[in-house]
Amino acid sequence: MATIRRVRPILLSAPYGDPETSMENILHLPSGLRTAGFVEITLSDGTIGIGEGYLAVFAPEVFRSIVDLLGPVLIGAEADDIGTRFRDLVTTTGYWSLQGAARHVVSAIEIALQDCAARSAGLPLWRYLGGSDDHPLRAYASGGDSRNPHAMLAEIEQVSDLGIDVFKIRARADQTEKARWTQAAAARRGIDIAIDMTQNLMVPSQTVEDVLQFAQQLITDGGTRPAFLEEVLGPDQIHHLPDLRSRTDIPIAGGEIVTTEAELCDRLRKGSYDIVQPDATVIGGIRPVLDVFDTARESNTDVYVHCWGAGVGVLANYHAASARGGQVVEWPLPQFALRSELLRGCAVITAGHITLGEKPGLGVEITPALEREFPFREDAVYRSLVPPSPAHSAWL
Repeated sequence: MATIRRVRPILLSAPYGDPETSMENILHLPSGLRTAGFVEITLSDGTIGIGEGYLAVFAPEVFRSIVDLLGPVLIGAEADDIGTRFRDLVTTTGYWSLQGAARHVVSAIEIALQDCAARSAGLPLWRYLGGSDDHPLRAYASGGDSRNPHAMLAEIEQVSDLGIDVFKIRARADQTEKARWTQAAAARRGIDIAIDMTQNLMVPSQTVEDVLQFAQQLITDGGTRPAFLEEVLGPDQIHHLPDLRSRTDIPIAGGEIVTTEAELCDRLRKGSYDIVQPDATVIGGIRPVLDVFDTARESNTDVYVHCWGAGVGVLANYHAASARGGQVVEWPLPQFALRSELLRGCAVITAGHITLGEKPGLGVEITPALEREFPFREDAVYRSLVPPSPAHSAWL
C-alpha cells in the first residue's frame, strides 16, 4: 500500500487576459500576469498527483506556507485513505481556518490525492469516481469583462467560434446599457447572455430590490431576460436568496466562494439557488463537489461547476461533473497561457461540448519545462481592493 513520500507546493505565473481592454486586468491584474498554486504529491511507489487551490491567485506566499505547514501531517500516511487524510487536514486547520484560506490548500491536496488514486488504478478520474461514460459536457462561456463594445465583439466572436450558445458577462446594477448592448450583439450570433453581478464579496451588498430593479430596467431598455443571474447578493444579504427566487423567473446562480460542502448544501436545502456552482479548488476538493451534486439532485437544483482556476482546477471540476452526470460546465474565456498548456490534450472542446478522454487520473503533468517557462512572479497577485472610480462602470 503506497504512502505519501513528498508534498511540494508549486507557484507558477503566466500572461493572462488583455491588459488594455479587460476590466479584470485593469483593476485587479495590472501586471498582465496571474499566479496559480498547485500541490504535487509523490507516493512511495513513484505515483505523482497534482491538485490546485484558488488561494494562490490572491495570496501565493500564504498558499505556499500552508502547504509547507500541512506537509508533515501527510508524510508517511496511507495515500488511498483519502477520507482520513481529509479529516486530518480539517482537524489541523479547523480552529483557525475551517472556512477560508486553509480550505483552498486542503482542496489542492485532496485533488492531488484523488489524482494519485485514479492514476494508480489506471483509470481517468471521472471513471474512477463512478462515471459510466465520457458524455460530452455542454459549455457556457465565461468572460464578458471588456471595457468597450469593440473588445466585447471580439469576445462574442470567440464564443461563436467555440460553438457555445450561452455567454456569461460581468455587469453590476449600474451597467444595464452594457448588458443590453451585449445581449443584442450576441443574439445576432444565436448566443444567449447570462450575467454575473459580482456581489459575492461585497459588503454592504446590493439588495433583493436592487436585483429586481436591474432585471426590470434591462427589459425596459430593450434587453431580454438573462439566461441566469449569478452572485447577485453579498454575504450580508445571502439569506434573502430564497425570497429573491420567489419573486423572479430568472434562474439564480451562485456558490463559487463557499468553502465547505456543509454550508453550500444547507443553502440548497433552504432553496437559495436554481443553479449551484461549487468549485473543487475552493470547497475542499472533489469529494465535497460530489456531495453538492447529490444534495442538488434531492432539491432539483442544477449544478454548473465553477471553473476559473488554471488547468488542474478546471479539470478537477470537469471530472467531478462527468462522474456525477453533470450536464453544463463553465469554460473560462480569458486567454491564460498556463491554463491552455495544462488543458492541452486533457479537455477537448468541439461544437460547444467538452470531452475528457481516457488518460489516467486528471491526465495532466507539471513538467520541469513548464516550471521554467512560467516562473512565479511577485507582481502577479490579484488586487481585490480597488479605489472606487466612475471609470470602473464606464462602457466606452
